[in-house]
Amino acid sequence: MDISAIRKDYSIKSLDINDVSVDPLKQFENWFEEAIQAEVLEVNAMTVSTVGLDGAPNARILLLKGVDSGFVFFTNYHSEKGKELEINNSASLTFFWPELERQVRVRGKVGKVTSEESDSYFFSRPIDSQIGAWVSPQSQEIHSREEINERKEQIINEFASKELVRPRHWGGYRLQPSIIEFWQGRPSRLHDRIKYEFQGGKWTMVRLAP
Repeated sequence: MDISAIRKDYSIKSLDINDVSVDPLKQFENWFEEAIQAEVLEVNAMTVSTVGLDGAPNARILLLKGVDSGFVFFTNYHSEKGKELEINNSASLTFFWPELERQVRVRGKVGKVTSEESDSYFFSRPIDSQIGAWVSPQSQEIHSREEINERKEQIINEFASKELVRPRHWGGYRLQPSIIEFWQGRPSRLHDRIKYEFQGGKWTMVRLAP
């Protein structure tokens, strides 16, 4: 297989600095809605990149669960990413919507959402997912799949006679953006890139070279 020969020319849309919102979060919502309308597969999937405990970048795919003043996602606070964010709360998000030939990159600082927000989302999930949050010691070494299955049965039995609650080690994070870049694929690799940066209490906007 000649991987170097794989290529695609982008030509669906363009991106002009005069046509975007002055608010990057509003611009993101506009693009997200277009991605939904285009039936993008796993439209809220994003790469979450953190700084590893060894100082090296570390990335994985998570699902975006909300956009307000920032970008909200949920996970196990004792996971690898949770431990990394406890030490260094700088992180980045990357969205890629190939059906629209678009990418969005976000950089900022991450903090935990309120307990009320975590509870609200936790109890909106299917019951099996709620139980799953109790079952998995995320990122820790386990001996076999059976270990997880046994733990699941234990949790089901434990909560058979009492109300299920959200585990304290599971909840949400909000990334407050300081930089958001919108990328639109264009022919001949001459892509459109618009970067927003939060400076002096307001957002600035510039066009970047491909």
